[in-house]
Amino acid sequence: MTATIIPFSLKDAPALIERLLPVQKLSAESYKEQMAGSGKTLTALGSYWKGRKPLILAKACILGCLLPATDNPVKDLEIFELLMGMDEKSFEKRLQLKPGKQMLSKPYRELVSDAKRPEVLYDTIHEHIWPQVNAHLETSAFSFPELVEQLGIMRFGHRPKVADTFCGSGQIPFEAARLGCDVYASDLNPVACMLTWGAFNIVGGSKERQEKLVKDRQELIKKTQEVIDRLGIETDGNGWKAKAFLYCIETRCPQTGWMVPLLPSLIVSKGYRVIAELVPDYVHKRYDIVIHSGVSEQKLVTAVQGTVHSAGLGQDSYLIHTVNNVEYRTKISTLRGDYRKDDGTTGNNLRFWNKSDFKPLPDDIFQERLYCVQWMRPKKKGRGEDYEFRTVTSEDLKREYIVEDFIAQHLIEWQENGWIPDMRIESGYNTDQPIRERGWTHWHHLFNPRHLMSLGIMQQNLSSEELFVLFAGILDYSSKLSRWTTSGARISKDGSNKQIGGASNSTSNVFYNQALNTLYNYGSRSTIDLFDVLNKKIKHFPVMGDAEVSSVNACDISIINDIFITDPPYGDAVKYEEILEFFIAWLRKNPPREFADWVWDSRRSLAIKGEDEDFRRGMVAAYKRMTECMPENGIQVIMFTHQDGSIWADMANIVWASGLQVTAAWYVVTETDSSLREGSYVKGTVLLVCRKRQGNHKTTRDDLAWEIQEEVEAQVQVLTGLNQKSKYLYRDENVFEDADIQMAGYAAALRVLTHYSIIDGREMSSEAIRPRVKGETTFVDDLIAFAVDTANQCLVPQGIEKGYWNKLSGAERFYLKMLDMESRGAKKLDNYQNFAKAFKVRNFKALMASQKANDARLKSAVEFGRSEMGEGSEFYQSVLRAVLYAVMELVNNIDSNEVLAHLVLNIPNYYGDMTQRDLAVELADYVAKRLEVHRPDEASAARVLRELVKNQRLG
Repeated sequence: MTATIIPFSLKDAPALIERLLPVQKLSAESYKEQMAGSGKTLTALGSYWKGRKPLILAKACILGCLLPATDNPVKDLEIFELLMGMDEKSFEKRLQLKPGKQMLSKPYRELVSDAKRPEVLYDTIHEHIWPQVNAHLETSAFSFPELVEQLGIMRFGHRPKVADTFCGSGQIPFEAARLGCDVYASDLNPVACMLTWGAFNIVGGSKERQEKLVKDRQELIKKTQEVIDRLGIETDGNGWKAKAFLYCIETRCPQTGWMVPLLPSLIVSKGYRVIAELVPDYVHKRYDIVIHSGVSEQKLVTAVQGTVHSAGLGQDSYLIHTVNNVEYRTKISTLRGDYRKDDGTTGNNLRFWNKSDFKPLPDDIFQERLYCVQWMRPKKKGRGEDYEFRTVTSEDLKREYIVEDFIAQHLIEWQENGWIPDMRIESGYNTDQPIRERGWTHWHHLFNPRHLMSLGIMQQNLSSEELFVLFAGILDYSSKLSRWTTSGARISKDGSNKQIGGASNSTSNVFYNQALNTLYNYGSRSTIDLFDVLNKKIKHFPVMGDAEVSSVNACDISIINDIFITDPPYGDAVKYEEILEFFIAWLRKNPPREFADWVWDSRRSLAIKGEDEDFRRGMVAAYKRMTECMPENGIQVIMFTHQDGSIWADMANIVWASGLQVTAAWYVVTETDSSLREGSYVKGTVLLVCRKRQGNHKTTRDDLAWEIQEEVEAQVQVLTGLNQKSKYLYRDENVFEDADIQMAGYAAALRVLTHYSIIDGREMSSEAIRPRVKGETTFVDDLIAFAVDTANQCLVPQGIEKGYWNKLSGAERFYLKMLDMESRGAKKLDNYQNFAKAFKVRNFKALMASQKANDARLKSAVEFGRSEMGEGSEFYQSVLRAVLYAVMELVNNIDSNEVLAHLVLNIPNYYGDMTQRDLAVELADYVAKRLEVHRPDEASAARVLRELVKNQRLG
């Protein structure tokens, strides 16, 4: 029987994401997707955009906003996990188990690590779920677009409209459209809009559109190759074609007068064992560069160090070379002629290049030199190519001159037509670097003549919007900022010396770290090699919903949407408004019809960025406008990185001033392995769920205290209760860990706070936009701190009475809480970071034995030794520190009478306040139970201490 879909039947039902979200499983899935690297769905359109939130996270948010929270939360959770591909039957498909084979009993994170991602099996993974889904939701869907449309009708009266006004690379809008929502995506930056359009129309395009793109790409390759072949600039005339040209900076050593190539390393290829030898030319005071292949291991090791050395991180690099057995060193800053200006900034003697320049002038401090060419030709037998690295010949230089003459003849015309850039580089944090370090003043200076020729020819032949999008990806691999990378064959680390990966030699992309890093040497791809970038394999997932892309400021949108899911640039270290001008300079004059109405300028002054007052006002204007463009039962999810203690005050300010109320908050770990290796840079994403604030409610601070406490305790009880009820679903794992419950506690506190428009007679929307004065604690800051403190009071670990918990310092609470989490296998550094902020621990590192991202842990009692006892420590005169000291002594076989005597001395007012003694017994018992598995020797000592104090004679 087909269910009857009743419009607005879920109009006022709470959304699932406001009640629960399986964040531990979602964290594992998000991490898995981030680790896919270039295998991610949208990365092929532009790997230069790094701030991509996982598509599976976007899917969870969208479904979480549409699904209702019923009076059966366990069933709600089960259905959500079916839709997310997290259930057991889905895992049988994801693990590709043979029929009858049982799934191993492993922690969820390990299962995810072994399994395929749900979207890889997009067409088949959900076939079994629809009867259960429909029975619970009273729908009649057999696909996501059908389910989404039916839930949209039940909640909003129509197919749901989802918006992202900071669309960036298009992750959130694409996933919404793939699920079947109608989508509105906007961004101030046209490059972001272009990537989002590409997500909808290239990855999400029809089969016919995909087939046309294949033909368009081949036609572009054909037209470009015809010009290159006619000029004969990428062939040696003997059947070999160029794959890469390697260039370096060359400069005159002021001490010797010699022209010296600046090469950080003389290794050209590790796999082919190729090095560059600098052969002195004493007559002309310069070096010939001779390329040697197949050299010995010893020569390869010697070639690691070239003519540019560094004294260490943050230190000046310097030129080093030897003439007649005398070594000469000169700092690069000296070569540039760096000096201090009257205004305190640094100037230098580099000539500023002119708009008409495309190569250095003869008298410039830094010259550019071709020093090696990589050639290739088809193997005489079998498939593939043979490769050779060769010394630059006079014929190679003739070909260089042909290219330079070509650009000299066409530069002005091509700039006027917009086929190559003529745009000046504006001053900025990132954009000052090429100006300061090379004297480049226009964007085309970042490209050599070969780049300008190949890219200019391509630009003239971009016949569609799709090619325009892919051309931007080519730009990312075609610049003087493109590193030449080489690596040897990868060998297994299991001792077998088995080769597990081939050697690699390639020209990498410019934005590997979201900066404009000038290089001493770089790789320049041949046109044939650039075609490999153009022909990157692109995944195909047809989108079902209608999608609109607009290049407008978030505060100027005018279209009504039911759901807003946004990832705003809060504290964003990446200055996209600057670095994307690298692309805008090429694309701005000839955008295709679909993109012609966009403003092809970064509009830096309008971009919401940083964390200062302008940022807060910009955010308020944006979210206030989104709230105005949302129905009364609309919902928002705001994503942000949990970085510092002021984040909650900032977000509360924005929510209050925008007319929103917080209804939930969840923390999802989204970092990748590279960031894990950075230790303290481990990051997760907070999902802040908001609704329109209804009514004009008033309260006082005194009344808030009780209300917040009740709300937080109720929230904690709901989530811990759900942990118990869901054991059969979770194989004895918790749905929510302590960090999740902590986050939910914060959300509960914010839910109460942001419910009110007036507190203590103050209009909160006005208080929220009051300018901050450095060092001042505002009324809102004070309220947030109060709310968070109240929430933390409720997060009492099992095994400690609340009365004792309330007496403990922040450092003691932190240590005990993390000891509890460690006893259950928690090792992630971000847990320690978050709870340190929660308990206001100034320097939690002093309490840590390890700060490894995935293997963090507290110091043991023995590792503390006699440290952290003095006045400067946050443990000073604390009962917990005294207990840990006593445990250490007992482990070290100190006489029990001495241990007790020291304990009495270390605990203030031990005899005068009997609760101090009782607390010592409580903490010793707690420590003993938590250390039973991990540190049994200390657990035993803690039990002995408990009995010693209990049986101590006090008279």
